[in-house]
Amino acid sequence: MEDHHSLHAPIPGLGLRSIKTALAVMLTALLYAIPFFGRNPTFACIGAIFGMGADMEESRRSGGNRFFGTIIGGFIGLFLYWGEHLFYPEGNYWLRLPLAFLGTIVMICLCVLFHWPGGVQPGGVVLCIILFNTPAHHIDYALHRMIDTGIGVVIALVVNYLLPRSRLERWFHLKPSPQKVRDAAGTSTPQMAAEASPEEAQAGANPTDK
Repeated sequence: MEDHHSLHAPIPGLGLRSIKTALAVMLTALLYAIPFFGRNPTFACIGAIFGMGADMEESRRSGGNRFFGTIIGGFIGLFLYWGEHLFYPEGNYWLRLPLAFLGTIVMICLCVLFHWPGGVQPGGVVLCIILFNTPAHHIDYALHRMIDTGIGVVIALVVNYLLPRSRLERWFHLKPSPQKVRDAAGTSTPQMAAEASPEEAQAGANPTDK
């Protein structure tokens, strides 16, 4: 994973990833302004935020966790909601307690089984909303939540793909850190040694010192 690269702006923590995240959120909200979508962009924007990583690998991992967890939690929540109302058309709160326990266990097992352990949190959110918040149109809610999350994650991946760190560094005239240059080149030049911090210089002079 790449390190956070500050733009030396007056706002602490503002870096390349921050700019890409904000851009992904804006593009997602802009897409939902098209009449074809006609619904709130909140969950899509959340998906874009979760899907933005420092590089493509991290974006795929974090975005995939969000998307997969939402799908698993949505389908489990729909199945349990259907089972509850099959026996109690008006709903039964006390029945939801063991259903929530069972659904959470199944969701965790599936996320671990498919190697998406980070999907437990977003999946649990969708599961609990469907069971306890009981949206008026629970099927539409679950499906829209899955689709919106997927759209947000895809937009974040596209932004990260089109705006890699190397391209942004050229646009903003940023110079990679001396450590990153040494890692890429595998060697150290006198200029790099001069730019390195005293701790880095000492570590380079004593490579066996741990």
